[in-house]
Order: sequence, then structure tokens, then C-alpha cells
Amino acid sequence: MTFNNSRSLLVFFYRFFLMALSNVFQSSITSMNRKNPAIQCIGLTKGFGNKLVFQDIRFSVKKGHILALVGPNGAGKTTLLKIFASLIVPTGGRALVCGHDVIKNSIRAKRKIGFVPSEERSFYWRLSGRQNLRFFASLHNIQGQERNRRVNAALEAVGLGDKGNIRFSEYSSGMKQALGIARGILHDPPALLLDEPTRSLSPDVAGKVRKLINNKAKKEGKAVLIASHNLKEVEDLADGISIIHHGVIKALGSLSDLKTLAGISPSADLHSLFKHFTHNY
Repeated sequence: MTFNNSRSLLVFFYRFFLMALSNVFQSSITSMNRKNPAIQCIGLTKGFGNKLVFQDIRFSVKKGHILALVGPNGAGKTTLLKIFASLIVPTGGRALVCGHDVIKNSIRAKRKIGFVPSEERSFYWRLSGRQNLRFFASLHNIQGQERNRRVNAALEAVGLGDKGNIRFSEYSSGMKQALGIARGILHDPPALLLDEPTRSLSPDVAGKVRKLINNKAKKEGKAVLIASHNLKEVEDLADGISIIHHGVIKALGSLSDLKTLAGISPSADLHSLFKHFTHNY
């Protein structure tokens, strides 16, 4: 074997070794990122005047997982989401998104969040759905062809692919809700905060959105925190469930974990669990 052939063989094996090492390193980083919580709630307490909404709330959501907040009206689910979205300041405790404190480092935290409120009032009524999304994409410094691609993809994902050029003022309540979801995923954030995401949606669009949420978590590795009164939807989507009542978490875990904790039949549905933890405690 000539010197040149030997050198070529060594270079080949060296490059192969570097490629294999790089793959192992990237795999380790991905695994570490998946294990680290993207959303952390550390002893959160919130009160308005003399009224305590909730106290010492603690949970975390890893990337690739969906945690659902369920509880009666007034339990504080929406308030919790608004704290994570840096819209409300907590009375005590900390809320972290990808390691960023939502109060002390709100700018960085907001970049990591896609927030979908239950009532949407921040769109421009005279603009079309597409124009609205283009505007909000620009706020995230998404420009040019990439902006067009993302806007089109987001509209299609929520069933508005053929309705993007209609003025927002002419949208039905369900279409407005769908556009809010499109805006939430537009900048591809690692954490999604969804407040009653399928409320007002038609059954076919609601099914499409549930599939979208599941794909965002399971295929794209997003951490999803969802507040919902739709217990069947929660059963279908959530990896973990947090039942909040009288300002505290009454139960936290997977559906099977909560059934074991409650001591009820494995065939029981979430509605039975909800009644158990909110009526008996």
C-alpha cells in the first residue's frame, strides 16, 4: 500500500470517528434537554387584595410532555398561565421557562413561549388573518420567504388555509380562536401555554388542533401546559394532570397514577376522578 493510500485511509477513519462522536454528543444533548423541565412552577402564590387565588403551586413540564390543568371555574388556571406569559406578577414563588425567570428575565422567557389565551382581543380587526400573522411574525424578526412559509403553514395547521385573506372582523369566534393558535406556534417556541385551546372550534377543527398539539409535543419535543374544562380532551392529550381546587393542587400525576391515588376503578374516567378530588377534599 502506498503512502498516499495509507494517508487517505487514515483520513477516512478519522472523519468517520469524528462523525460518530458528533452523533453521540448530539444525542446526549438532546436527551439532556428532554429531561430538563422547560416549564417550572416553584411555590407560586397569587392573591388579589385580600383574596388568595392559589398558594404554593409546584409542578414541572419536560420537553415532549403535555400537562393539563383542570379545576372548577375560579381555580386559578388562567391566572397561572398568565403568570408564565409574564402578564401577571405572582405574589410569591417563581415561574421559569427554559430556565428563565418570567419576572426577572421576562424578555428571554417570552421568546420561549407561545401563549394562546382563551379570549383573543389583540388582533387587528381591519387586517386579514394572514396580514395579522405577518405582523406578529415580524415582531419575532421573521422576515421574507421564511415569514411567508411560516404564516402559510400556521394557517393550514389550524384549518384556515383558505380563509387567510378574510378580514379578522369577519371571522367567527371559532376562526378567531384558531388564528390565536396559529399565532402561538408561528415563531416555533419550545413551550406552549394553551388556555381552552379548542373552545369555540367546530368538531373537525378541534380534532385537527388536538392532533397539532400532540404532534408539537411528541414529534417536535415542545413542552405544553394546557388549561381545559374538556375532560375527555385532557384524557386523550395529557401525559400528566394537575387538579386544582380551593387554591391548592389536590392531585398531580398521570391518569393511572391518579386512579391509584384515589383508589377507584382503573376503568374510571377523568370526570369521576375530578369529582373525587374536588368534592371529597
